Amino acid sequence: MKIITISRQYGSGGRHIAALLSERLGVPFYDSNLLLKASDKHGISQEIMDEFGGKTSLLYGIGMMASEEPENIDRVTLPYKMYQAQRDAMKRLAQEGPCIFVGRCADQILKEDNQLFRVFIYASEMKDRVDRIKKNKNLSQREALERIAYKDRQRRDYYYFHTGQEWGRMENYDICLNTSALSDETCVRLLMKLAE
Repeated sequence: MKIITISRQYGSGGRHIAALLSERLGVPFYDSNLLLKASDKHGISQEIMDEFGGKTSLLYGIGMMASEEPENIDRVTLPYKMYQAQRDAMKRLAQEGPCIFVGRCADQILKEDNQLFRVFIYASEMKDRVDRIKKNKNLSQREALERIAYKDRQRRDYYYFHTGQEWGRMENYDICLNTSALSDETCVRLLMKLAE
C-alpha cells in the first residue's frame, strides 16, 4: 500500500497508532500540521488561523461557516479556501510517495488512488477513551466525556459536510480496529502486515 489513511474516534489512540506506524514503516505521517502547511502555501496568514481559534476550531468552522448568510461571504470563502488548500496539499503529498494521513477526510479525498488503504480506529468501551483522554490531557472524568462528545461531533459534522458520507461507517473503510480489544502495538503490527 502506498497511502494509508487513518480516521479515528477521539480518545481511541488513532493518532498514536499512526505515529508508531509511520516510524516503523519509515514513511511520513500528516495530521493537523497538514493544515498549517496548506495555509502557508496558499498565503493564509497565522493571524487568520488564530481568528478561527487555531487548527482544530478552524476545521470545525470550515463546515459550520458554509451556512453563513451572504453578507458574510468572505468568512464563508476563507474556510472553503482552507479546505481546498488542505485537499490540494494532501493530493500533492500523496503523489510524492508513501505516507500516512490522519483524519482530514483523507479517505474520501484520495479514494481514487488504487493504492489507498483506509483505516478506522475506534474504542468500543467509553471507559477506555475517557481513561486515555484523562491521562493525555490531564482532565477530569466529566471534562474528558464532554471533550469526547464535542470532538466526535466536530469530526462527524466536518466529514459529512465535505464528503456527504457518514464518519465512522464501516463501509467507508478497508478495516476497522477496536482499541478496547487490541493494544496499540497489536494494531500497528496488523497494519504493517496489511500494508506489505
